[in-house]
Amino acid sequence: MKKVKIAGREVFPIGLGTSNMGDNADKFKQEVEAIRIGLDNGVQIIDTAEMYGDGNAERLVAHSIKPYNREELFLISKVLPSNASRKRLPTSLEQSLKRLNTDYLDLYLLHWKGNIPIEETIEELEKAKSQGKIRSWGVSNLDVDDLEKIMNLPDGIKCAANQVRYNLGDRGIEFDLVPMMNNLEMPLIAYSPVARGDRFGANLTKQKVLKEIAEKHQSDIFQILLAWCIRNGQTIAIPQSSNTTHVIENVKAAEIQLTQQDLDQLDSISPKPSMKQPLALW
Repeated sequence: MKKVKIAGREVFPIGLGTSNMGDNADKFKQEVEAIRIGLDNGVQIIDTAEMYGDGNAERLVAHSIKPYNREELFLISKVLPSNASRKRLPTSLEQSLKRLNTDYLDLYLLHWKGNIPIEETIEELEKAKSQGKIRSWGVSNLDVDDLEKIMNLPDGIKCAANQVRYNLGDRGIEFDLVPMMNNLEMPLIAYSPVARGDRFGANLTKQKVLKEIAEKHQSDIFQILLAWCIRNGQTIAIPQSSNTTHVIENVKAAEIQLTQQDLDQLDSISPKPSMKQPLALW
């Protein structure tokens, strides 16, 4: 299992997503257990955002990580575009840190592109970094044009990651965004990496080829999809699950080595893009 380098650290390639978590008091104990089982099995990255449950996901993460060594974890949170200004970003960051009960974030992302000039946002992110409140910053849901604009700014090269939707069904970014990020040695953080629960994911469970590949590797279909997502050694996948069994299965997917034959067969289910496609969102 190859680790992925992000912001100067080598991390386990599968993390924990937390969207739609922390909102239901009846599920709180189960969700805490799911996060902890991931950490107990080698996960370092936990991805959250101020937007998730209006801070509830961050509070859930804070409770979940209490027994763990903070330095061994890699915490990611995101600022809403409307809060990414000179005036509001410092407040948003402070509130996220408070909810997470931590002194710093390992990575702080702009959740998506908004109306505030990116130059202003980067200036505030760099300021937060110099104050030790974040160790690195990056972006989310940005395509090639916007990333190019960032790279042309004085501190743009310090952008540590781009988080986008990426799975076997949503692979349009392989046409131009992935090659660009590979050239920059900028890791991709893939959300919705197995498309579980959407139409594409539901259709995949009926795919004979995928079932055969899963059987060959003594795994399930979703583990194969996860292994595919992180296959290039420059991608971190952040599947979301409050089911401890699923979390353990997700972690074990990092051990699966897909063969070229496997990859060719998966291409036959969902071909590589041959032209520019709009960025897949949510």
